[in-house]
Amino acid sequence: MVKNSIYPIALMAMAAANSHAANPEKRPNILFAFGDDYARYQNIYHRIEGGNTPAAVTHTPVFDRIASEGAIFMHAHVGSPSSTPCRSSLVSGQYFWRTGLGAILQGAVWDETIPVFPLILQANGYHIGKTYKVWKPGTPPDAPYGGKQNAYEARGGNFNNFSIYVSKSPDKEEAKQHIYDQITGNFEDFLANRKPGQPFCYWWGPTNTHRPWQKGSGKELWDIDPNDLKGKLPGGLPDLPEIREDVADYLGEIQAFDQGLGLLIQKLEEIGELDNTIIVVSGDHGIPGFPRGKCNLYNMGTAVPLAIRYPAMIKAGRQVDDFVHLMDLAPTFLEIAGLTPPEVMTGKSLIPVLKNRKSGQIDPSRTFVITGRERHVASAREDNLPYPQRAIVTAQYKYIRNFKPDRWPMGTYETQFKDLDGGPTKNWYMDNYQNQQYEYFMDLAFAKRPYEELYDLEKDPWELNNVALEPVYRKIKEKLAAQLEQVLISTGDPRMLGDGSMYDKEPYAAPYEVKN
Repeated sequence: MVKNSIYPIALMAMAAANSHAANPEKRPNILFAFGDDYARYQNIYHRIEGGNTPAAVTHTPVFDRIASEGAIFMHAHVGSPSSTPCRSSLVSGQYFWRTGLGAILQGAVWDETIPVFPLILQANGYHIGKTYKVWKPGTPPDAPYGGKQNAYEARGGNFNNFSIYVSKSPDKEEAKQHIYDQITGNFEDFLANRKPGQPFCYWWGPTNTHRPWQKGSGKELWDIDPNDLKGKLPGGLPDLPEIREDVADYLGEIQAFDQGLGLLIQKLEEIGELDNTIIVVSGDHGIPGFPRGKCNLYNMGTAVPLAIRYPAMIKAGRQVDDFVHLMDLAPTFLEIAGLTPPEVMTGKSLIPVLKNRKSGQIDPSRTFVITGRERHVASAREDNLPYPQRAIVTAQYKYIRNFKPDRWPMGTYETQFKDLDGGPTKNWYMDNYQNQQYEYFMDLAFAKRPYEELYDLEKDPWELNNVALEPVYRKIKEKLAAQLEQVLISTGDPRMLGDGSMYDKEPYAAPYEVKN
């Protein structure tokens, strides 16, 4: 593994400060809305792409407004479809395999020599803070903010259990308003704590789109009729009433996220800071608790929404087709603040793309993204072994390398397929696992996968037909495999060094048992 440069926080701050090129009072604010398990089902994507997908029935006016008044990204992908490796990559601006134990969901340890964008901003005059989830769930305390000193959650956190809280309340609208007041209050507390004229970076990270959520809440709270999803479920899922209801309930949580985001936008308008704030909205991976979504390298797991609004730089109404890795946000945030990103960052700033006034493909080099996965739930497989994968995705193809095809990708029936989040859909799969009528769906969800997978996304957008062994695709497969390997080797991926077994040993395969 390529070791990150020794880059203590003090030196990091000094280096960044020396590169500062803007007057502090004129630097833009940053509002980063980053949903946990917040997938790509915003309605504006349906209006652009058409087709029968869950986005056809969602109502997301706030996200759609940000996208319409700025830029919407059509090919944004996470570095890994699991929260901790994705977030370690995002804050550091590096591939997750360069962050060591910081990329392990259960038992993560952050290496403080790795520079992270929030602390660089703070060292250079920004008021930083967060509400709810930042880089990982559970303990140790949230990083990179140094524990709870920058957490603004005193007004309450019921939003993270939105549908459960509201559904159990006798007055649903009053319960919603109570949560909305908490959102506004937490943001107001953050704003009140900054110095006059001080630029800020606020990370709003709700977890309501992470399970669990209330069964039937999509219809009850948001009037999303599960029957409207008939024929619109992601490919590879059985189109059955219980599955449609589960998706409808998830879409309700996406609409709740949209409502909460709208309150932050409203507050920025009230204080006259809206147009002086770059607003970035995205999520840490795809839909949870559905096979081939979260914890998978199919697009259902790695493709995420991304909209950015900043009228001083971004022409309204732009559609960007460039491929974007979420680690690109760290150098983007630093450059927007007038700072030079540390050389160790492998992410590439989006500033040139944002400044360009055209739509379509802007940067000719942004034609692919590399994603990967190691361990999610520790005990999904025997000896806490990970399921190592890497993938390259382009506009037409997805190539996946399964380094250990002898392992079970989601775990086994005996281990309750622990790499798949619980919920009504998982319950249906568990109840019907031995039902031969649904063998096709069970194999798509849980069967062992070959060393190589290749999908022609133009012909097969749901990635259901692996063409890796078809002769007509041989040259394409070889080209993508070589391109993937070149990036992995050049960035020090442990899977490409020696016998590639670093993640199979302690402390990476340690016996942690933490609630997912």
